[in-house]
Amino acid sequence: MDASAAAPDELFDRVTDRARQLAAEPYQAPDSSLPPDLAEMNYDQYREIRFRPEAAIWKDEGPFEVQLFHPGFLYDQPVRLNLVDGQGEVSPLPFRQERFRYDGDASELAELELDGIGHAGFRLHYPLNRGDYHDEFAVFLGASYFRLVGRNQGYGLSTRGLAIDTAEPHGEEFPAFREFWLVKPGPEATRMTVFALLDSPSLAGAYRFDITPGEHTTVDTEARLFAREDIGKLGIAPLTSMFLHGEIGHHPADDYRPRVHDSNGLVMQTGSDEWIWRPLSNPEKLRLSRLQDQSPQGFGLIQRPRDFSAFLDAEAHYERRPSQWVQPLEDWGQGSVELVEIPSESETHDNITAYWVPDQPLTAGEARRYRYRTLTIGATPPGEEVARVIRTRQGWGAVPGQANPPPASRRQFVIDFRGGELSSLDASHPVEMTLESSNGETLEPQVQRLPDGRTWRASFRLAPDGGKPADMRLFLELNDRRLTETWNYVWYPDEFR
Repeated sequence: MDASAAAPDELFDRVTDRARQLAAEPYQAPDSSLPPDLAEMNYDQYREIRFRPEAAIWKDEGPFEVQLFHPGFLYDQPVRLNLVDGQGEVSPLPFRQERFRYDGDASELAELELDGIGHAGFRLHYPLNRGDYHDEFAVFLGASYFRLVGRNQGYGLSTRGLAIDTAEPHGEEFPAFREFWLVKPGPEATRMTVFALLDSPSLAGAYRFDITPGEHTTVDTEARLFAREDIGKLGIAPLTSMFLHGEIGHHPADDYRPRVHDSNGLVMQTGSDEWIWRPLSNPEKLRLSRLQDQSPQGFGLIQRPRDFSAFLDAEAHYERRPSQWVQPLEDWGQGSVELVEIPSESETHDNITAYWVPDQPLTAGEARRYRYRTLTIGATPPGEEVARVIRTRQGWGAVPGQANPPPASRRQFVIDFRGGELSSLDASHPVEMTLESSNGETLEPQVQRLPDGRTWRASFRLAPDGGKPADMRLFLELNDRRLTETWNYVWYPDEFR
């Protein structure tokens, strides 16, 4: 692409033209011919390669700095990086070995001639937590993945540029960013712009990321997509996370920690302003569910427990993992938020993903644009003022000492709500439960205020209909006025363990 000077909007148009041109041509897989010493290195070797902080791009020139990732190990398809200066001049950023240290198991790599091989990705730094230190707040590394943190948060879930055919029987396609343009911010800037060119067998795209680090690190995204082929399932603004075990699922007998997860629920704000909370699970087999909607206002994967005592993990500090919220900046029309839950036996594997799927498929030769904001948050999405689910528990629905107890398939569910107007009500207020289930019979519904005076509990028993799953919805109301988000959960009797 022409490297002459251009204003940011004009540069984005040029990247868009390149994506449109790519989509009109047959797909060509990127060259991944790394030297064998890099392509075959193991994790221990790769982690001994460190970028030299004193070599950071734009060091001491303003609030933002850029550090680079070395290719190798899992990252065998280097990306092209370009810098855009204050006058709009574009210049390639070549790979230079002198910017890296090769320690321990990687020391022999220092003897190789590697200049010119490209970078695996990059990370952005800014005085996020202190005024005198440049913290890492964003990482672009691998396929179309990037991760963000806000103030006093640690890395957890990931964001992706796009998802194609996730959880489909014929397999998922992983689009990848092939080239980036990093626009140098001014000396007093609080926002940075990154452009990216995405490519895959089915599609090419141009992306603009306007990134603002802070308490809630925010990215305003515009994606311009061009289809080479028909795409059956297009996943917009994908979020990828991990849930091993928690309060509602199976608890491993040999793990001292009560919870292990980067996120414990999916939240959605519908076009009609209903707030939905869906607890996450670690199923025995892959589970896929959809929340249908028209013109959604937002969705996200949320880490609701924020205290150390919820996890008791002094190393991982899951209580500091960010939640991520996606807010459309235009009408997305009819579609669904799709949630995929994958069986996992290790906290090192991401097994949760959620994204928006438009009802209208993307066909070959079609172009489409999506604009949205994604931001790191804590336990609560922006604008949610109703009471929220703080706990979901389930167990055998038998009464202690019962002479003829029901089968183990009968379950008791306990859902605790707190916040909003609900937490100011007296126990005498006639708070009621609205409960629906797609299958089975719900029994003994009860609502009560708990002794702390702020939390209200909804409980019921479920008698499943054989092995049929029960898709349940529950919320609390007072005088026909909804006070809480809607608790939504699917119980699979065949997964009782």
